[in-house]
Amino acid sequence: MKICIVSRNIIRGDGQGRANYEIVKEAVRRGHHVTIFSDGLELDLQQDPGVTWVPAAADKVPSAFLHQLVFGQRSAAWLKKHRHEFDLVQSYGAVTQAPSNINTVQFVHSAWLRSPAHTLHTSRNVAYGTYQWVYGKLNSYWEKQAFKNTDLVIAVSEKIRQDLMDIGVPRSRTEVIHNGVDVDEFMPGHLDRKQWGLPEGVPLALFAGDIRTSRKNLDSVLKALKNVPDLHLAVLGGLEGSPYPAMADELKLNDRVHFLGFRKDVSKVMRAVDFFVFPSRYEACTLVLMEAMSSGLPVITASSAGGAELVSEDCGFVLADSEDLEKLAEHLQTLAQNPEQRVAMGKASRHLAEQHLWVSKAQLYIDLFEKFIAERSGQRQPAVVN
Repeated sequence: MKICIVSRNIIRGDGQGRANYEIVKEAVRRGHHVTIFSDGLELDLQQDPGVTWVPAAADKVPSAFLHQLVFGQRSAAWLKKHRHEFDLVQSYGAVTQAPSNINTVQFVHSAWLRSPAHTLHTSRNVAYGTYQWVYGKLNSYWEKQAFKNTDLVIAVSEKIRQDLMDIGVPRSRTEVIHNGVDVDEFMPGHLDRKQWGLPEGVPLALFAGDIRTSRKNLDSVLKALKNVPDLHLAVLGGLEGSPYPAMADELKLNDRVHFLGFRKDVSKVMRAVDFFVFPSRYEACTLVLMEAMSSGLPVITASSAGGAELVSEDCGFVLADSEDLEKLAEHLQTLAQNPEQRVAMGKASRHLAEQHLWVSKAQLYIDLFEKFIAERSGQRQPAVVN
């Protein structure tokens, strides 16, 4: 089988890129040839004889909007010339203006635009909020066209599947394959907190994500923390342009909130804390949530975060409403005061994460690709995903 994958990056360290990377590795392992149209490609894949790379060279374009436009046009023009060479084309969201057979969706812009937490409504910078709204509107139009021009849409969570159905994609044309996790990188353990300047001997929660906007909902965590006096919080995320250090100061939480900035050693920090809190207002399928669970941490999240459907009561707590400060404070208090419960939940979290390996997710994708081609060729294959 000859497969073409159109994606901006296929890099192990990137969220969507990691999923792409594992899909390519599994396809090649099964003897398929993969042609990749992308800006970036992991070095070992560049050297693999089962892979052909077509560099898009769109990554030098100065803005995200122009980059997306240029990439979409270049990929569409290239596919128009070469589409006949492939048995199957996989794309991601609105990344290309060309039709595809399989489209994997990590984020639905139409759903985010409808959220009251959208940047337009929450940003103090009116110009930036307006830019994000315009960018989102264009993406909403492009993604709707992309979903019409594909045979099957893969959602990375049940939330994304519902978002797709809300904009008219029939359930019969959707499948759900959750993202995976690297259980060797994110593993349970106990590391000395002092290397990050974090306090020993106190319950310590972790929040990780983009803290420049309100979408990840750090503001609710800080407000709830005010009512949990013994709990400390470590925050990972770039500080430039973030309003939250000032907010922590206003709430008089400076002695208990520790901003560590953007870090690449997230897996190590996770081995120095007691639990993870991430009540995001909108999330497709948050990788960091599964990484925390793989690290053996109990979690607190919200139903508005895609992937929350995987969190059982044995692993942590799921808020029905991301704005429920009282319930959030209650869950924070429970985990802060009950170390034995944290240990039990952490073990359950790790067990669940071990059922969602990247390799197993890639196998589901290639099973589905093979099934799709077989059915189109008139052969019979059993269904492989829900």
